[in-house]
Amino acid sequence: MQKIPLSKSLVNNEIKQAALRALESGWYILAKECEAFEVELANYIGTKHAILSSSLTAGMFLLHLAMGLRPDDEVIVPSHTAFAGIEPMIHCGTKPVFVDVDKTYCLDTEQLERAITPRTVGIMPVHLYGHPANMDRVFEIAQKHHLWVVEDCAQSQGAKYKGKMVGSMGVASGFSFFPSKNLTVLGDGGCICTNDDKIADKIRMLRNHGRKEKYTHEMIGFNLRFNEIQAAVGRVALRHLDALNQNRRKIAAFYNERLCGLVDTPPEMPWATAVYHMYVIRVKRRDDLAKFLRQRGIDTGIHYPVPNHKQPAITQKYSDLPQLPKTEQIVDEILSLPIHGELSIEDAKTVCDAIAEFYNKK
Repeated sequence: MQKIPLSKSLVNNEIKQAALRALESGWYILAKECEAFEVELANYIGTKHAILSSSLTAGMFLLHLAMGLRPDDEVIVPSHTAFAGIEPMIHCGTKPVFVDVDKTYCLDTEQLERAITPRTVGIMPVHLYGHPANMDRVFEIAQKHHLWVVEDCAQSQGAKYKGKMVGSMGVASGFSFFPSKNLTVLGDGGCICTNDDKIADKIRMLRNHGRKEKYTHEMIGFNLRFNEIQAAVGRVALRHLDALNQNRRKIAAFYNERLCGLVDTPPEMPWATAVYHMYVIRVKRRDDLAKFLRQRGIDTGIHYPVPNHKQPAITQKYSDLPQLPKTEQIVDEILSLPIHGELSIEDAKTVCDAIAEFYNKK
């Protein structure tokens, strides 16, 4: 039985040669490959700066520090997202205020205003599964209430909102390069993109022991730097990103056609160019279907089974947590199907045939 993985990282000869080139250079941390990768990332996203860090979580923590996030501040976020997205603000003493999701699984903008309090300082929309959030409405509300907007683009490298690249619209944005992501460096890694010179300068110093010069420390910082080998890998992967995303969109279109009437397929709004980091369906008997597919060598996932407002680390810390009925319903129904930049139509057909067999509609 040939296994069909949920995700797969691009590893070709070009990437192997790039890694070897960096390995043989004798420079391993924040040198020429990192500098070039930052320039290329900024150019691709359409921002003035891209600052690499050891992970997106680390980068967002440094961003929050650079922006002056304070204890008792509040930031509005969707509950339905990776827990790593909210950890950095909590480390700053800031409270995440959770809102429900809309049909795209991104934050429900109709709930934003009622979540705002005198302590609210910002909104952090998540472009979940590679589908952009409704940014016009987010900015309309943010401007009305004098709030900043930071985009969580961990799953959306290359996605567009009304033709604008995600990550280019807020005061800053964060990207992840974890191995399953659309753009990966084959390990942990992330970056912060921004047009704000002061924020960029602070993050660069904070990630590297608070210094610009080797032996002059202007602030108390951290060691959250990036490395040359992964930067070399990322530079190659970035050149292939659009083509790999196009294949994801082709696979998603095939799934949409074949699974129509069998399961609830993910919507794509007219203003969105989604890149399908995950292809997430909603089904009845979700766990039984996942077991059935696994027995046939087809990997699936649940992203995410426990919403953040129900996580033990959150319920033990905060007492005034909301009820989010849409989020609480979908976590029992969602299932992520195999999708990646090199997935073949033949493998996608195998997945669809198995789902049809499960529901006795083959």
